[in-house]
Amino acid sequence: MSFETVRIFDTTLRDGEQSPGCSMNLSEKLSLARQLEKLGVDVIEAGFPIASEGDFESVSRVAEDLRETTICGLARTGAADIERCAAALERAAKPRIHTFIATSDIHLEHKLRMGRERVLEEVDRAVRQARGYCDDVEFSAEDATRSDWDYLVQVFQAALEAGASTLNVPDTVGYTTPDEYGALIRHLRKNIRGIERTVLSVHCHDDLGLSVANSLAAVRAGARQVECTVNGIGERAGNTSLEEVVMAIKTRPDVFANLETRVRTHEIYPASRLLSSIIGIPVQPNKAIVGANAFAHEAGIHQDGVLKHKLTYEIMTPESIGKTASELVLGKHSGRHAFADRLSELGFELTGEAFETAFRRFKGLADKKKTIFNEDIEAIATDTVIRTDEPYHLENLSVVTGTTATPTATVELAIDGESRTTSAEGDGPVDAVFKAIAELAGSKSELVRYQVNAITGGMDAQGEVAVTLSEGGRRVIGQGAHTDIIVASAKAYVHGLNKLQWHKRRRPVGEPKGI
Repeated sequence: MSFETVRIFDTTLRDGEQSPGCSMNLSEKLSLARQLEKLGVDVIEAGFPIASEGDFESVSRVAEDLRETTICGLARTGAADIERCAAALERAAKPRIHTFIATSDIHLEHKLRMGRERVLEEVDRAVRQARGYCDDVEFSAEDATRSDWDYLVQVFQAALEAGASTLNVPDTVGYTTPDEYGALIRHLRKNIRGIERTVLSVHCHDDLGLSVANSLAAVRAGARQVECTVNGIGERAGNTSLEEVVMAIKTRPDVFANLETRVRTHEIYPASRLLSSIIGIPVQPNKAIVGANAFAHEAGIHQDGVLKHKLTYEIMTPESIGKTASELVLGKHSGRHAFADRLSELGFELTGEAFETAFRRFKGLADKKKTIFNEDIEAIATDTVIRTDEPYHLENLSVVTGTTATPTATVELAIDGESRTTSAEGDGPVDAVFKAIAELAGSKSELVRYQVNAITGGMDAQGEVAVTLSEGGRRVIGQGAHTDIIVASAKAYVHGLNKLQWHKRRRPVGEPKGI
């Protein structure tokens, strides 16, 4: 039996990063990109090169680092956008330029202030310019689902004839429904001449909670690329969830007949956990596929059924997405080889001094804890490896507090390699620590949210702290982990400040964000 491939286009590094607080620095992006290649996605959209120097550098480094997966950069139809995108992809083994322009009347009138004919000219010129740089060009009609269908045919026809190899139909504002979206895909397939020469793609947002359903309806109607993100992250309500689309196609071959993806599904859970550890946002427990409760059975009748035969209440296995049955992994007697293997299973590929640093942290934690869990190792790898190029580093802290003492913190912070120390008083020990760090960093950021979780169970569990900081209209999430919750808080605050520094080099607030 022959199968058709549904391509998986991952935009976690671009559209997913637009989720409030989810910005990533270069090291974090590279770490996640390597895991996405290991996962087997067909295309990685690495960023929007013209948006900032940070985005340009991210796309360029990911393109240079990854050799098996197609690396894509986003560009509006302006000539400068496309030129900048091509420059970022210059070292890519498999480059793709993804250019877009809005096509709905509401966008044409109020955002672009262009007529329909002018947009058609822009599409033709932009796609031809992009083809001058690489053979793989994708064109997107922003707000396609609120566009006139016959005009949409004209737009895609122009893009195809100019050389686009992928035509993308975004549901930019999460407005459509599955039946409506499927009908639109069928209309385009029927009316665009030469459509068989291209791949029809879909890109859905989750404003009405229908992004996955809409994407799957489009696949059944003939779309052969789905644009999605790990854990469904993205601006507003998020994007189509990669893991849900992939596992739906795999689990229901009766519905998605003769269709498959190239995704290595046993890498789904490691990718989910890696992303969560990087951005500091945990996956909700009841999240489909990767949530903590996805394979949990509390009801007695369910437990009885699963014990007798798993298929009674499980339509897939934890192992199929890479979630191992055993959570206990390592202890203080474990060596480098075992530690390296576990890191690899969790999506981290560390070598040289980076590995040695993580291993020393692991040994230090093993002296404090009887058993080391996967989540502990993820925290170590995230905290000590992919954040090494940040300007602020916590060197030391001490706190005096008690029922009668005024909480006082003394903090030593390395700023671009130079150590500085100060003390501050606060309403509590954490408040004192934050005030001392802010003084050393010269930060005027506002603490919006402070959240504490235990990474694992037990009295010796590491505490995981997430802080949300806001400054100048930008919001970031910092994360830290340690067996001492005060130290974890300090690490989270420093991480947040580092993210704000990275973010200041990025897209100005209000800049167009894409499809």
